[in-house]
Amino acid sequence: MSRPGFIEASRLDINLAILKKGNTKFEVVVDPELAIAYRSGKDVELEDVLKSDEIFSDAQKGMLASEHLMEQFFKTKDKRKVAEIIIKEGEIQLTAEFRRKLREQKLNRIVNIIHRNSINPQTNTPHPEERIRAAIEQAKLKIDEFKPAEDQVERIIKDIAGIIPIRLEVLQLEVIVPPQFAPKSYSVIKSFGGLEQSDWLNDGSLLARVKLPAGLKLEFMDKINSLTHGSAEIKIIKK
Repeated sequence: MSRPGFIEASRLDINLAILKKGNTKFEVVVDPELAIAYRSGKDVELEDVLKSDEIFSDAQKGMLASEHLMEQFFKTKDKRKVAEIIIKEGEIQLTAEFRRKLREQKLNRIVNIIHRNSINPQTNTPHPEERIRAAIEQAKLKIDEFKPAEDQVERIIKDIAGIIPIRLEVLQLEVIVPPQFAPKSYSVIKSFGGLEQSDWLNDGSLLARVKLPAGLKLEFMDKINSLTHGSAEIKIIKK
């Protein structure tokens, strides 16, 4: 099943953005990665997204859209403005090849996250990425190419637990940040998720308790130590 805003084009060899107005279709040929980024509001130039300057009624057949109909439906004949509306409001039609590429990228990310944030409880060591990937393939799990990798990890770990012994390794950390670094540090700590408790002490220091996957410990500590020039106190209070 396709995500809203995205449809598969398994028989096509070009990626399109398509907007229907009544019984009329308006199409532009796009770079799929840049089109997705542009649609999500990232800093991408429209000229880089478009693979052609033309507005089509059927890009596969090379049929151009009527300027009269563009004026009727978009209130403009400016192709750039019309293309922008089509990409932002229409469907981005992706080739099967590109969707496979997205899935492979997402699978790589998921495997890496699981490798860094879980252990084999029999040995208390991480599973190699190759073993995790093999377990996912054996379980025949579906990877959602549009859903964030982080949101799929917990489900996948549960599904492969019958194939390999595995569990998420979670740490609870306590952090005390001096007053001069506390406001900036709070936003950084919160960005990692898992903030369980935060208190402002009498001297303006920040006391925070955070629950994190074990694999994020070093990244978390590096960011806090860099921000506070090593003056923060960080300790593990629970595994």
